[in-house]
Amino acid sequence: MAAPFEELDPLLHSQLRLAVMSLLLSVREAEFTFLKEKTGATAGNLSVQIGKLKEAGYLTMTKEFSGSYPLTRCAITPQGVAAFEAYVQALQRYLKPPGSI
Repeated sequence: MAAPFEELDPLLHSQLRLAVMSLLLSVREAEFTFLKEKTGATAGNLSVQIGKLKEAGYLTMTKEFSGSYPLTRCAITPQGVAAFEAYVQALQRYLKPPGSI
C-alpha cells in the first residue's frame, strides 16, 4: 500500500515557481514582463526561478528583440502540464487522505 503523503515536487512547491506555472497553464505562453507584473517578483528572482523550471523541462524560454528592446517569452511544455497536474493531485490526496472522515 502506497503512503498517502508522497513527496511533493520540490520545484513546484515554491510559491513563485507555482505561480509562474499556474499563469502559464492558463495562458500557455507569456512575456517575462507579464509574469513579473502578475507575480510581483523582482526581475532577478523571477529569472532564477524560470531558469530552474526551464532546466527541469517544465517550460521553454525564447529570447528575441522587439525593435531595440529584449523580449523574453515563456511557454509551458507538455512535461510541465503533466508535472503540474500530478502536483495538484498529490495536494488533493493531502487534503483527503485515505481513512479520513
